[in-house]
Parts: sequence; C-alpha cells; structure tokens
Amino acid sequence: MTTPPPDDEPDYRFTLANERTYLAYLRTSLACYAGGLSAVQFLDLGGARWLARVIGVVLVTAGIVTTAGAFRRWQVNLSAMRQGARLPVTRLPLMLGATVAVVGLIGLLLSLLR
Repeated sequence: MTTPPPDDEPDYRFTLANERTYLAYLRTSLACYAGGLSAVQFLDLGGARWLARVIGVVLVTAGIVTTAGAFRRWQVNLSAMRQGARLPVTRLPLMLGATVAVVGLIGLLLSLLR
C-alpha cells in the first residue's frame, strides 16, 4: 500500500490569486448586504413596503451565501492546488449573477412602472 504524497506548497502566485478571488467575493457580498439594507431602508414603493423587504432579504441572503461559498471555495481550491488536483467547479458565480440580474430587472421594472 502506497502512502499519499505530502501536501506540496503551490506556487505562491496561485495562492495569491486564490486569495484575491476570495476577497473579490467578499467585496461582492458586502455590496449585496449594503444593497439589501438600503432597499429596506430607502426604497419607496408607495404602500408596498413588503416588496422592499423582499428585495432586501433576497440581497442580504445572497450576501450571506456568497460569504460562506467564497470561504469554502478558497479552502477547496487551496487544498486542490496543494495536492496537484484539478480545481473543482462551482456554481457560486451563476447563483450570484442570476440573483443580481433578477433583482436588477425587478428594480428596473418598478422604476419604469412608477
């Protein structure tokens, strides 16, 4: 029975690129938090306060998911690089892009119908 090779330290440039990606996700999640809280506080839809709250909850939830997913992705990528394995595929960008697009479209429609 062969033992697995010890974890090798990857090229520092890949490690730093992985960290920059992680930080970019954190900036994006911060923007989701700010947008969600701003929607609840400042979005004026007449008597439909519930819609502003829904938009806020969706954006803050997307921020939470992005924060957790970014940390997990950073860990998994670092582990894969150290083991010389392929980097795993993630659906985090798809989820984030779809959420922002849908919320943006709703915001656009609400502003046009006002």
